[in-house]
Amino acid sequence: MGLLVCGALLAACGGGSSGSGQSITLYNGQHEQTTDSLVAGFEKATGIQVNVRNDDEDLLTDEIVNEGANSPADVIYTENTPALAFLQDKGLLANVAPSTLALTPRKYDSAQGKWVGVSARVSVLIYNPSLIHKDQLPTSVLQLANPRYKGKLAFAPSETDIQPIITSVVRSYGKAVALKWLDAIKANTGGNIYPDNETIADEVNRGEIAFGLINQYYWYRLAAEVGTSNVHSKIAFLAPHDPGYVIDISGAAVLKSSKHEAAAQKFVAFLVSKKGQEIIAHSISFEYPVDSGVNTAKDETPFNRLQPNSITVDDLGDGATAVALLHEAGLL
Repeated sequence: MGLLVCGALLAACGGGSSGSGQSITLYNGQHEQTTDSLVAGFEKATGIQVNVRNDDEDLLTDEIVNEGANSPADVIYTENTPALAFLQDKGLLANVAPSTLALTPRKYDSAQGKWVGVSARVSVLIYNPSLIHKDQLPTSVLQLANPRYKGKLAFAPSETDIQPIITSVVRSYGKAVALKWLDAIKANTGGNIYPDNETIADEVNRGEIAFGLINQYYWYRLAAEVGTSNVHSKIAFLAPHDPGYVIDISGAAVLKSSKHEAAAQKFVAFLVSKKGQEIIAHSISFEYPVDSGVNTAKDETPFNRLQPNSITVDDLGDGATAVALLHEAGLL
């Protein structure tokens, strides 16, 4: 790229040095498709090498707690914010540079400035029209408990994406209602419990189960993988502002124990820079950039036209209540 473009990009990442010979370690709980493109863009722009360790975000956060000050991680990048809130509460995150926080809408960042929102997804219903008509779908997340859906519902309780939805239900209706709701969901699945949203999307698309609750990008990824002619499923939104209509935020933070904090701060800044957000918008991640000036290149409902529940990332907390209820309902 031209020197002027490269210089501007480096400035957006928090510095103009080449970074040659430097390296950082990234604990990555985000989807690898998203992260690989961002890492490649950052390395090209800065010359800083990123050593990536991929694993489930819950496992990575537990490992960081166990490693403490000896953690080799410089940055953690997660699919959902509860993992970041957990580390924040443990006092393990450094302050994100104010210049980085200024690049994103504050409602998607830690109120304490310990992590920054990077991208977003929204919960939807995926359904197979040959098994259930759109007008038969629930319009509220509480309706997943309706006995009429017994044997038709797919559910992935170990998927971290479900935690924000359960937390939203708890905040709207209380723990007792949420637990009763989860008990009914368990009954309605009829054994159709899946390990993750990818599996739900695949099973619904193949006609093995009528419908399930996932984030929208799983459906778009499925379509990209199998081709339009092999897509037999569709997606639908719950009613506007329903507790199950939730925006999930993916975020990143610098570890307080990082031995390479300046480079780590540059990486986090890159994620929310115009260049980083454009990579997300045009990659195969099918996630929404949080930068209001960057639009996804895919044929998705525009981010600014979504009508989610008003729950905030701070309201979502660390997900502990949701996990406890899943255990109590016998779903974990």
